[in-house]
Amino acid sequence: MFISKIMDYQNLSDEQFKRRFGVYKQTYRKMVESVKSVEADSNSPSKRGPKPKLSIEEQVLVTLEYWREYRTYFHIGTSWELSESTICRIVNKTEKMLLQSGNLPFKRKKALINQAEIPVITVMDVTETPIERPQKKQKDFFG
Repeated sequence: MFISKIMDYQNLSDEQFKRRFGVYKQTYRKMVESVKSVEADSNSPSKRGPKPKLSIEEQVLVTLEYWREYRTYFHIGTSWELSESTICRIVNKTEKMLLQSGNLPFKRKKALINQAEIPVITVMDVTETPIERPQKKQKDFFG
């Protein structure tokens, strides 16, 4: 039986939560609100199919766990008792919603690279080198 893990994580102190997921509880709450607002604005007429097994709060926790630990979807799925494909869909959907909201708690890789102002220099070595081949008159058994 699946026990909601969010209850376990609410008991962690702010520092422990930061160590576990890489963000503070306050940032996590903002992320949850962002995902909820994007989902409310999605204008989908009716939700079809079964209800999701994880709440939005838990889906954000799964995404943070994936970002923090770089574990495979399979390993995260076994700890949350879900399939690998479900975890993949949750992470991709949550990332997409966080990007749409514009409230990511950290800068994206391109922004960090641009901020560093490292000059980009490309060097190509195009010198010609002769190909070593046997002499035309060399006997075959010296190969």
